[in-house]
Amino acid sequence: MNDLTAEQKDYAIFLPALSSFYSTFVGKQRFGKDYVNPSRIPAHLQMPDDTLEKLNWLSPDGVFQYKWSLYSAGHANLDLSTHVEKEDMVRNRNKQTSLLVGDSGGFQIGKGVWEGDWKDPNCPKASKKRLEVITWLDNTFDYAMTLDIPAWVARSPAGQEATGIRTYFEAVEGTEVNNDYFMQNRNGKCKYLNVLQGETHTEADDWYHRMKKYCDPKQYPDTHFNGWSMGGQNMCDVDLVLRRLVSLMRDGLIEKGVHDWMHFLGTSKLEWALLLTDIQRAMRKHYNSQLQISYDCASPFLATANGQVYCQVELNDKEKWVYRMVSSIDDKGLAQDTTPYSQAFLREGKHTSFLDSPVTNGLLANDICKYAPGDLNKVGNEGKTSWDSFSYCLLMGHNVWTHIYATQEANRQYENGIVPKMLVSDDFQRLAFGEVVDEIIGCADSDKALDLIKEYNKFWMNIIGTRGATGKKTVNATTKFNELFTEA
Repeated sequence: MNDLTAEQKDYAIFLPALSSFYSTFVGKQRFGKDYVNPSRIPAHLQMPDDTLEKLNWLSPDGVFQYKWSLYSAGHANLDLSTHVEKEDMVRNRNKQTSLLVGDSGGFQIGKGVWEGDWKDPNCPKASKKRLEVITWLDNTFDYAMTLDIPAWVARSPAGQEATGIRTYFEAVEGTEVNNDYFMQNRNGKCKYLNVLQGETHTEADDWYHRMKKYCDPKQYPDTHFNGWSMGGQNMCDVDLVLRRLVSLMRDGLIEKGVHDWMHFLGTSKLEWALLLTDIQRAMRKHYNSQLQISYDCASPFLATANGQVYCQVELNDKEKWVYRMVSSIDDKGLAQDTTPYSQAFLREGKHTSFLDSPVTNGLLANDICKYAPGDLNKVGNEGKTSWDSFSYCLLMGHNVWTHIYATQEANRQYENGIVPKMLVSDDFQRLAFGEVVDEIIGCADSDKALDLIKEYNKFWMNIIGTRGATGKKTVNATTKFNELFTEA
């Protein structure tokens, strides 16, 4: 299954949150051809020009193809006036065959990385960064988030210190400054998603009522934003998601040809791939036939950084669904081992099964375990790991394929009547989530739709949010973020 674009069908789209570490390999190898020694590249990933395009899923030369991704301003070089090799996978993609969504970097503001008085439209530091961000987004992406200041900055000491924003209301004020700037200065090349934040239902409702004007063509005929991005409590709480959709339909702010994209930030739970597909299908059936829902996470890259590899996808009926990941082989004694990677993985007892990807199907054990005892790394030291930097890149490519495949296979199994425990309830005569959503979205009366949402409140309480909580815990988004995937 190499063409994952063709396998996507009408499912909500998973966007790999592309790591700059990974894109650096693809980008730099296009120029010097020696960022990775050509002899280091496994045979099935080699190109005649010694590039690493086989690892670029946005390219028709990729060992697998997938046209969608997300890339963040938070780890990008925003200066488009200079040539930056490591950015080339993003900057010089084929825009006819790929679609990229840009994350604006609100996380960096919240964490205090981007300093400035973001409440002041004339602050030199904040103004400089606003200009850099919008210029980069306008000229690089198909869709992008507006530059929000997340409500959780009020819980971030570093963010408070660097930005002066200490309360929810100051986060709202700073976001309004950024939104006004984006509306006045966008060049029209990129479509913008109005980011919704808020740590509680009360904050989320207030945020929506303050920010919804920016998507209103009646108020802003030429510069209105083009869709929505669900952050904070909005992206982890089914009750709130459905209420927000009812509000958007009631207010005429999710209209066909006007607001055709809705993105859920940082969504990694496998069951949510199904949940969001159900919502998308109901919305297309009853309201906006062009609506596209997407969601992103960086899990494939973060897992690799922690030495983990996706080995299996577990989709058993009426059970929890998971991307199974465990520690990869990492042994200097395998530096001369030419056993296929998957066989070595099983032989070394890492797990009882391994789902090969187009990346690992051709890898050998010593393609990953590169350093032998006594070998020195790039900085002249003997490290503890047998991996060199390219080992990480290879396994990141595998993990990306597996994560995409998992979301698509989960949807296929769901269509065949295999259902995760989370999305079916015995309390409602085994009513399935998709049926409930279709009934709610199909309601012409918004008050009746809201009553239905309230009626099924017990059902929503059993659905684990992307923050890893259920029930009343999802109502308070200050609950600590827990593990988004299962480890063996």
